Amino acid sequence: MKIFISSDMEGTAGIVDWEQCRPTGSQYGYYRELLEQEVNAAIEGAAAAGATEFLVNDSHAAMSNLRPDRLARRARYLSGRHKPLYMMQGLDPSFDAVFFVSYHGSMSGAASALSHTYNPRAIAEVRLNGIAAGEAGINALVALGHRVPVVLITGDDVTAGQFEPFCPAAEAVVVKTSVSRFAADSLHPEQARELIRDGANTAVRNLGDAAPPAIALPATLTVRFRNADLAEMATWIAGVIRADDLTVHITDDDPVRLYRAFVTVVLLTRGIAE
Repeated sequence: MKIFISSDMEGTAGIVDWEQCRPTGSQYGYYRELLEQEVNAAIEGAAAAGATEFLVNDSHAAMSNLRPDRLARRARYLSGRHKPLYMMQGLDPSFDAVFFVSYHGSMSGAASALSHTYNPRAIAEVRLNGIAAGEAGINALVALGHRVPVVLITGDDVTAGQFEPFCPAAEAVVVKTSVSRFAADSLHPEQARELIRDGANTAVRNLGDAAPPAIALPATLTVRFRNADLAEMATWIAGVIRADDLTVHITDDDPVRLYRAFVTVVLLTRGIAE
């Protein structure tokens, strides 16, 4: 039984500030270790329920945050930037389930610790088939394309709620309750890991009833940018249609192709956003 894990960082219990999850930050080393322990808790819980093989795709920032020798169960580690499928690189139909570990809320939703949607300097909101979507909902397109269920998501309370429309049966492990974009009430790290371990175990045991993401096809991503220049640049990509000064639409009946088009928009607009 193969499990694909996409690990972000902002959803880790205790993290509420950018300096805690950037390599240049003085506290990064400590919070990096907390993230590793949450990823390992997910691996250990799944293994106890029968999972035998794991691939961890490091999906935060420069995507090289985890220490390979610290990963549980000899998990494979996919790291580094410029991945064609970005946060979902490495997923294919051979996997039995997907875990999203340490995910965060969307830029346009309720207050969520360190909320953003791929690039906070460029993207103000993303909707998937009319529903506000964070990174988890957008990333679920790739899981749908490969017909692999997303069965676990960990992070704050807002993240869990935003993901439910796309994968309503997924186990949601809430390790902190957001107070604002820069404050949260977090569980003790040991308790957070216990809940993640239990959630992963339950998710794998219930895998027989799991289904791919509930996203109707053809699907449409509606992306609202922070300024008109960014929206104009996005239309340089084939299939991206301008809706108004700040908004574009991308529609496709192939969810993986739709995701790749979105990632291309993100990478292209990053040039002038930063």
